[in-house]
Amino acid sequence: MSAVPWLTVLWLLPLVGAAVVLLLPAGRPNPARWTGLVFAVATLAVALGVAMAFQPGGEQFQFVESHTWIPAFGAGYTLGVDGIALVLTLLTAGLVPLLIIAGWHDDREVGSGKRAAHIYIALTLLVEGMVLVSFLALDILLFYVFFEAMLIPMYFLIGGFGPRTDGAPARQQRSRAAVKFLLYNLLGGLIMLAAVIGLYVLTVQQGLGADGAGTFDLRTVVAAANAGELGAGPVVLNALFLGFMFAFAVKAPLWPLHTWLPDAAVSATPASAVLMMAVVDKVGTFGMLRYCLLLFPAASDTYAPLVIALAVIGILYGALLAIGQTDVMRLIAYTSISHFGFIVLGIFAMTSQSQTGATLYMVNHGISTAALFLVAGFLVSRRGSRLIADYGGVQKVAPVLAATFFIAGLATLSLPGLAPFVSEFLVLIGTFSRYQVAAILATGALVLAAIYVLWLYQRMMTGPVAKGNEGIRDLVPRELVVVVPLVGALIFLGVYPKPVLDFIDPAVHQTLTSIGSVDPPPPVPAQPEAANTGGVPHER
Repeated sequence: MSAVPWLTVLWLLPLVGAAVVLLLPAGRPNPARWTGLVFAVATLAVALGVAMAFQPGGEQFQFVESHTWIPAFGAGYTLGVDGIALVLTLLTAGLVPLLIIAGWHDDREVGSGKRAAHIYIALTLLVEGMVLVSFLALDILLFYVFFEAMLIPMYFLIGGFGPRTDGAPARQQRSRAAVKFLLYNLLGGLIMLAAVIGLYVLTVQQGLGADGAGTFDLRTVVAAANAGELGAGPVVLNALFLGFMFAFAVKAPLWPLHTWLPDAAVSATPASAVLMMAVVDKVGTFGMLRYCLLLFPAASDTYAPLVIALAVIGILYGALLAIGQTDVMRLIAYTSISHFGFIVLGIFAMTSQSQTGATLYMVNHGISTAALFLVAGFLVSRRGSRLIADYGGVQKVAPVLAATFFIAGLATLSLPGLAPFVSEFLVLIGTFSRYQVAAILATGALVLAAIYVLWLYQRMMTGPVAKGNEGIRDLVPRELVVVVPLVGALIFLGVYPKPVLDFIDPAVHQTLTSIGSVDPPPPVPAQPEAANTGGVPHER
């Protein structure tokens, strides 16, 4: 399998699919949808093949492909995958086919001409391909290019396609939400660009790369950073760390840089909103692990208390605002802000348990958010309203829809037995070993989550059937094809997360070893073994 550039094939398939879809004749949306679905499934098949051939105990980066790109700048086309990137790649490749099926008729919502379906599917595939490159890139400049490029198709998905329901944003409001999304993320990207250039200048000054001309190769720069050979003091390295961290915090999104998310989530179609929250935003938290920690270990340690404080605020803030929402889609968007806080908390607690939990949380959040947001979207499309007050008694007229909504909601509040519980538990116990107060405060979100999820379900699904809800139909086969795999994954990973943890654990260990972080010793030292006589420990 190594003789074939499988990582290149993996990210090129969606882009080729987008081009093929756009070349199909106008006026025939179904061929465009089926073609996009075929390419998305093919991408998933390649991702599964890479996962089967990946060796968790082997080299840190596998399936490495390296070619010269811009020799004058020391930039290369370098790809590779570790366990962290692999599970996020599988998440992306697994969700996109389901999102295409879930949004099968989303292009009709705007009625934007005979090529609406072609454009919608092509934009979705473009986002997928660019996200995959971001996970696979081992060249800092290559990562940056696609980190920024993915904003363009996502911008058009938000601004050009959106649900047309009572009280939903008009096209002008969708455009404002899309512009807000773009401006926030472009600002973060521009600041990161300055940091990328500054880091490259350091590699030039230290004579790294071919002929000492500088390099963007992540592995070379990380090795130099660990050896203290970047030739810069703490002030410069701290500034470069902040440049990267700001961009990733906007993308993640981390409080207080989160304000673009709720508007963008409710303005886009449900499938596009899930693509943004479950896939695109993961590039931000992935970047914190891959770039902030590995490139700037000392700066990461310096700013860890500040980042953890912001993460805890985001956890509680998102949960509290979710309780007060009257719009079901906006409520779910605010829960994502809380969950991303848990992910960032686990990353910067810098223990093996917390970082393993944070990486697993990225996967579990993607699945649970997709399930809850899509089911809510199916319901909203039937009733024509996002207002919670317009619902009631849905479980009597659409029991399967209500049941899947309930399971997805329980996953969102991290009920034991469902996937998010495992990751959230690991984050909390890993954080507690180093930052006890932060872990205790974050635990309060568990109570808040129970309030907003159970209250939401009670208001929308139980009680007498509200006026206007009598005609709500249950999930149709196409929607079940989307929901059943997501619910199945939530249950399976909640009971047996080992297959995913087998990929994550070695990669987290390598990351912590690279930055020189060691887990804190247990607060109570282990007792020496007792002697055979009387069970009394030997005295030293």
